[in-house]
Amino acid sequence: MLVAAAVCPCPPLLVPEVAAGAAAELEPLRAACDEALGVVLAAAPELLVVVGTGPEAEVWTEGGAGSFHRYGVPLVAALPGGRAEGPELAPSLTVGAWLLGRAGVTVPTHACAVPADAPADRMLGLGQGLAQLADRVGLLVMGDGSACRSLKAPGYLDERAEGFDAGLARALGSADTAALAALDAGLAAELKAEGRAPWQVLAGAAEGAGLTARLGYRDAPYGVGYLVASWS
Repeated sequence: MLVAAAVCPCPPLLVPEVAAGAAAELEPLRAACDEALGVVLAAAPELLVVVGTGPEAEVWTEGGAGSFHRYGVPLVAALPGGRAEGPELAPSLTVGAWLLGRAGVTVPTHACAVPADAPADRMLGLGQGLAQLADRVGLLVMGDGSACRSLKAPGYLDERAEGFDAGLARALGSADTAALAALDAGLAAELKAEGRAPWQVLAGAAEGAGLTARLGYRDAPYGVGYLVASWS
């Protein structure tokens, strides 16, 4: 059963060593992520599952690690409670592993990568399955909002992006599983909102769990929508 979840964005710049001189700009975002993860840990989960996008569907159940070498930083982030060998974690999951390491998490942890274009019904079903892995399951859901929030954004400015992220903020801030389940995959892709599939995994896992939510952060630095929420 899902007992708590943290929703965090996954830009590599979240890691101070990667952000370098710009690290201070995202300190409020890091603090919000830490707080959301703290809510999950306070719920005493028996198992944590990190969910994020990846090039293909993949699962890590016995540990795993990812590196930030591609950003010129000799830093490795590993999942707690397992081996670091095996296939490298997807970038979104690597940021999640870094957050867990930053918090000193020792709870057994699995990780699950889902394609950004995965069908909604499959993501909802995956979430339901993850919630049944243990009596007390916690989720760390990694995903960014629209990357089309400004002229300098990675996806340039799209006038629909702000409204999309506003609706997402309402859903994440109120534990509205129906709204998350109904997110339009086509629109999300056009707006480069890569968190759509992971958020729908959360919707499936939280269905009927009776969780309440708090939105801890909402902003669009660098033209990308970043949202942090905790459900418990």
